[in-house]
Amino acid sequence: MKIIPVREAVGAVLCHDITEIVPGKVKGRAFKKGHVVRPEDIPRLLDLGKEHLYAWEAGEGRLHENDASTRIAKAVAGPGLALTEPDEGKVELMATVRGLLKIDVATLDGINGIDQVCVATLHANQVVEPGQTVAGCRVVPLVIDAAAIEQVESLCAGAAPVVRVAPLRSLRVGVVTTGSEVFHGRIQDRFGPVIRAKLDALGSQVTRQILAPDDPPRIVAAIHAHLAEGAEMIVVTGGMSVDPDDLTPSAIRAAGGRVEVYGVPVLPGSMFMLAWIGAVPVLGLPGCVMYHRTTVADLILPRILAGEEVRRRDVARLGHGGLCLECQPCRHPNCAFGKGS
Repeated sequence: MKIIPVREAVGAVLCHDITEIVPGKVKGRAFKKGHVVRPEDIPRLLDLGKEHLYAWEAGEGRLHENDASTRIAKAVAGPGLALTEPDEGKVELMATVRGLLKIDVATLDGINGIDQVCVATLHANQVVEPGQTVAGCRVVPLVIDAAAIEQVESLCAGAAPVVRVAPLRSLRVGVVTTGSEVFHGRIQDRFGPVIRAKLDALGSQVTRQILAPDDPPRIVAAIHAHLAEGAEMIVVTGGMSVDPDDLTPSAIRAAGGRVEVYGVPVLPGSMFMLAWIGAVPVLGLPGCVMYHRTTVADLILPRILAGEEVRRRDVARLGHGGLCLECQPCRHPNCAFGKGS
């Protein structure tokens, strides 16, 4: 590209978008990259504060910012994403499906370590909606060495997709609510409505809720009944603390559960249990899920519905960002809760 005075720019081809900013009114593109400057454009360009312009000069081994950012976006984008057209040198990635945002952070760090290359994303492991912007790609200069973009493409070619959206599965979920006080009708069940609402919002359904007293054989029988009915996930609520009458963890083990983790670095929700009976995940949810809007359940459920086999190492990483500040009003998932993993 070359720099030319605006008054001598008639016939020149703009090599970048020119933005118009009117505080409080408008911020948008006044002239698009590739526009051929006409005589009537000169006064407006001067009004925009442009005394000189960058005009396009083709050259080998160099890429315009729009072409570079498009190639970066194509390199990092995986399933569940669409690319926008370049706008002022930036290309965005937008979700095309409802699902869990997944980021290969190590590769993302490598990309952003390349001089004058920028890829910014939302935090991973949050549910995103179709049409939601999840990442933006651009380069710093108007023209960049093609070698830098080739380096990005090489990094991405040797890794899993850097940015992708994993669709949420719709599962049949069986709920077991423990507690003799609920079973005998002394108090009203409050767990069931909360769990149904969370699962409905994620696109899954509770097929049946079974109430069980604080009796391990009865809890085991309820879990097995759900398995026999084809439940693809089982949620056991209540009885998760260390009190003598809280017998849910031992009952999950007795039902054949292979415990992945009992106790997690998340507040609220530290008494959470994750186990597996064959390929069926069994979640033991502590009482805080009833009365806190956002808990460990909101971090783990979407990952399981996205098809992840959540393991102890995944849960351990939740400690960084695992403290909910219980903001009023709650802003989850647009907050730091669970975002350190």
